[in-house]
Parts: sequence; C-alpha cells; structure tokens
Amino acid sequence: MGDLQSFVDEHKNTVLKRLDGMGGTGIFIVRHDDPNRNSIVETISVLGTRSVMAQRYIPEIKDGDKRVLLIDGKVVPHCLARIPKPGESRGNLAAGARGVAQPITPRHREIAQALGPLLAKRGLLLVGLDIIGDYLTEVNVTSPTCFREITDQTGFDVPGMFMDALEKRLH
Repeated sequence: MGDLQSFVDEHKNTVLKRLDGMGGTGIFIVRHDDPNRNSIVETISVLGTRSVMAQRYIPEIKDGDKRVLLIDGKVVPHCLARIPKPGESRGNLAAGARGVAQPITPRHREIAQALGPLLAKRGLLLVGLDIIGDYLTEVNVTSPTCFREITDQTGFDVPGMFMDALEKRLH
C-alpha cells in the first residue's frame, strides 16, 4: 500500500486497478488530494494483499482507449476506440463505452511492430494492446476482444485473418 501511496504522491492524478478485473470493474481514478484516497488504496489492494496496477492518468482517455489487435505478431489495420460515456472515465464496452473503429495511427503501428514479433515468438497468437494517447497501457493475452466491432464497422475480416494465422500455425 505504501508503494501505491508513493505513486499517487508522485503523479498526482492516477488510475488504480486490480490485475484480476475485466470490463472496467474495480478501476479508480485517485487524485493526491482525494479525501477517500486511503480508503480506496486499502479497498483495492485488500489491505495490501492483492496486486494492483497503478498508472499515471492519461487525459486522452476522452478520445478512447484504443484496442489494437495483433494476430501472430501482425497488426490489424483498424483499432477500436472505446470512448467513455459522458460522466465516465472507463473506456470499456462493458462499462458503457461506445466502440468506434478507426484506422490505426503511425504511433499505434510503432508500438505494435515493436511488440508483435516478440509476442508471436513467445507463442501468443492473439494479443490486444490497449493504447491511450501515445501510451501503451495494457497487453491483453487472455481474452482480447473487438473482432466483431472492427469487422462490422470497417468490413475488414478480422476473424478471417485470425483463422488464416491459426491454420498456418497448425500446418
């Protein structure tokens, strides 16, 4: 809990979230002067017994938490911007964010190309990179989503790209 408190002190405006959550559950924005700060740190870390991810708050979340998909190390040419609903800070579809497919940016491509070969070499066929602004915030390897939304909105066949990669791995 001391490390979390120090992080909040240093960065002033932070995001704290448990590592075993999904869909935006248990995510807190914590400011250094928040009167509930100590209680939030105690609650989210279960009095220091659970691991918690702390990150600097990135204001570009208003433009969406971009899910960039890697399939066998290759980047899908579109991402899904998960734009928080009004009054909300979580860019998660399960938390009511709006999904808007967009072409990936040069920065998205730079991040994806830096990580793609390494992740594929480690045997990861499907990875979802979460990018807010210019910053990689998460690497999702257990249940990356957004195939359907990207395919429906852009016509790019994400499931087909995945099946081709899977078939190639099996042969």
